[in-house]
Amino acid sequence: MKYILLLLSVLGIAVSALALREHYRTEGDSPCSINERWDCGIVNHSPYAVLAGIPVAILGIVGYLLMGALAWRRAYGSVLAAALVGLAFSLYLARIEAHVLGVWCIYCVISLGDISLITLLSLVTTLAPPSRKSNQLS
Repeated sequence: MKYILLLLSVLGIAVSALALREHYRTEGDSPCSINERWDCGIVNHSPYAVLAGIPVAILGIVGYLLMGALAWRRAYGSVLAAALVGLAFSLYLARIEAHVLGVWCIYCVISLGDISLITLLSLVTTLAPPSRKSNQLS
């Protein structure tokens, strides 16, 4: 499970980095400006893309780095705690996209799917009974 969570954390870092690049883009069209309903530029330049002066994408990078480090240490309960915070915040941002901005960001949607998978996998790993092999080693 460790390596799957690490891979998902790396995906989250990459997607958050792309969103951060979009946040600081000043010229040209957004590469993910698909139509009037899908435009990362609108989402990442909105007032909701910043929290306490920090771009939300940076918070995503830091959060995914933290979850990756915790997964590396096999601290799955801590990964779950961090993932639940991230999932709640991602759902809040999805609500903003759907009901306030009326525009979706493909990077944000990928991140929401990613944090959902991390939450689910860390929940299953945390709640799963220990294997017989690890009990015999103790």
